[in-house]
Amino acid sequence: MSMRERVRGLGPTAAALLGLAQLVTPAASQTAAETRLGVGKPVTEVELGAYFSIPPSGKGLPAGHGSAKEGAVVFQEHCAACHGEKLQGNMAPGIGADRLIGGRGSLASETPIKTTESYWPYATTLFDYIKRAMPFSSPGSLTDDQVYAVVAYILSEGHVIKTDETIDATTLPKVRMPNRDGFIPDARPELSLYR
Repeated sequence: MSMRERVRGLGPTAAALLGLAQLVTPAASQTAAETRLGVGKPVTEVELGAYFSIPPSGKGLPAGHGSAKEGAVVFQEHCAACHGEKLQGNMAPGIGADRLIGGRGSLASETPIKTTESYWPYATTLFDYIKRAMPFSSPGSLTDDQVYAVVAYILSEGHVIKTDETIDATTLPKVRMPNRDGFIPDARPELSLYR
C-alpha cells in the first residue's frame, strides 16, 4: 500500500493533521515529504513568520512606526466600537471587549482589573496581539504603522509612555510596563529558545 493510500485511509481528521504538520514543518523537511508523498509545498520565511509571537526582546518586529496622535485616529476608526472611546471597555453582549487601561495595583485585590497597563509585562506582547488578532471584525488588517500607532496610543493613555513618543521596533522593547516584575519566572529550560 502506498503512502498516499495510507493517508486516504486515515480519514479526514488524520489527513487534516498531516496537512497542518506540513504547514509548520521547515522547508528542508517539507521538500523530502513533498517528494515522498507528492503533497504540500515548502513554507516560505514570510509565511512562517505569521505564526510566531514577538518575544520581549522585540525580535521579529517589523519596520514602521507610530505615534499616540496617529493611534488615536486609528483607535476611533477600528477599536472604539468594542473597547470604548476612552479605552474603558464595552461589556455589551455580542460586541463587548475588555478595558485596556487602568487597574494598576488591583491584581492582588478582591476585584482585579486586568488591562494592558495593570497586567501585561511586555509592550511587545501588545503589538503582537493587535497585529494578529485585531480588530475583531478583520484580524490582521491593520498595517504595521497603524499597529505601532495604536500601541503608542494605548500606552500613552495608560501613562506608560509620554504622549509625544514614537514607537517602533527599537523603542517598543525598551518600554517598561508597570507590571513587568509581577510575574514569577518560568524555569523550564526550553523557554530559552524563545528569548
